[in-house]
Amino acid sequence: MKVDLFDFHLPEVLIAQVPLKNRTDSRLMVLDKQTGEIKHEVFKDITKYLREGDCLVLNDTKVLPARLFGVKKDTGAKIEVLLLKQLEGDQWETLVKPAKRVKEGTEIVFGEGHLTAICTGTSDHGGRVLDFKYEGIFYEVLDQLGEMPLPPYIKEQLDDRDRYQTVYAREPGSAAAPTAGLHFTEPLLEEIKEMGVHITFITLHVGLGTFRPVSVDDVLEHDMHSEFYTVTDETARLLNKVRSKGGRIVTVGTTSTRTLETIASQNDGQFTEGSGWTSIFIYPGYDFKAIDGMITNFHLPKSTLIMLVSALAGRENILHAYNTAVEEKYRFFSFGDAMFII
Repeated sequence: MKVDLFDFHLPEVLIAQVPLKNRTDSRLMVLDKQTGEIKHEVFKDITKYLREGDCLVLNDTKVLPARLFGVKKDTGAKIEVLLLKQLEGDQWETLVKPAKRVKEGTEIVFGEGHLTAICTGTSDHGGRVLDFKYEGIFYEVLDQLGEMPLPPYIKEQLDDRDRYQTVYAREPGSAAAPTAGLHFTEPLLEEIKEMGVHITFITLHVGLGTFRPVSVDDVLEHDMHSEFYTVTDETARLLNKVRSKGGRIVTVGTTSTRTLETIASQNDGQFTEGSGWTSIFIYPGYDFKAIDGMITNFHLPKSTLIMLVSALAGRENILHAYNTAVEEKYRFFSFGDAMFII
C-alpha cells in the first residue's frame, strides 16, 4: 500500500496558526463512515450526535513546557533542548539543537543554573539522553524555565499556554497536545453528562513522533513510534458495561483510539486495566475492536493519522471529506476544526 494514496492538496493558508477565542466555536464536519455523507456543524452542536448510553473517552495527558534554552557550561554556546520522554529517574530522551555540539559528557546550564543536564548517551533518530540535576520539584522548575513545544507548522507565538492544553489535562508527560480535546469546555462536558452520556479518561503521553513524516514509499515499511499509556480498572469496567448495554464508544482523538485498540487487541475485544508502551499502527484493512466513532482534527497529508481515520471511515470517504474541507476553508491541524466520524 503506497503512502501517496493518502495525499491531498492543502493550501498553507488553511493551517491554523492560533486558536479561536472560544473553544466550542470551531467548525465540526460530521462524516457517516458507512455512506460518506457529510454534514457541517459548529462544535458546540456535537450534542446532536451523541445519545444516552454512549461513552466519550478523553485523553487526560498534560503537555509539558518541554522546550528549554540553555548554554554549554564550558563554551557558552547556545543549546535548545526538547524533552521527549522520561527514562529512568531524571534521565530524559531529548532532541537537541545543534546536536553536533552535544556529545557524551557535555554539560548544559539553563536559566540561572538552577537546572543543569549532562549528556549520557544518544538515542534513535539523532536524539540525546540527558541526566538532569535540579533543586526542588522537576515539573515546577520546568514550568518556570520551559516553553510549550508547539508543532513545527505553527509559526505564531502562543499568548496563553493553557490554550495548548485540554481543560481536563491532569497527567504531565506529553510533548504535544491531544488536540481533538481542545474543542471541549467544562460547560460543554457537563451538558454532555446531563444527556446521560458517560465520560471517562485514559492517559497516553504524546511523543513528537506523532509529527514525524512518513519517509518510506510503502505504508508497511513505516516504523511507528511508541508512546506510554494507562487505562484504569474503573475505565475498563465502564467501557465493558457500555458495550454490553449497546452503547457506542466514542474516542476523542487518535491517541484515545490507539490506546483502546491496543487494550482490546490484547484481550479479545474486551477492556482491562493496563499500562505500557504502544506502537500500534492503524491503517486501512485494520479491524477495529474497541471503538464505534471518533472525534478528531484534520491531519497532515500522507501522515499515519490520516491513515488511521481512513481505516475507520474508508480512504475514499476520508479523501472526499478532506477535499470538501479544503473547498469549504476549514482550519487544519492542531488549532484547527474538528471531524466527528460516526
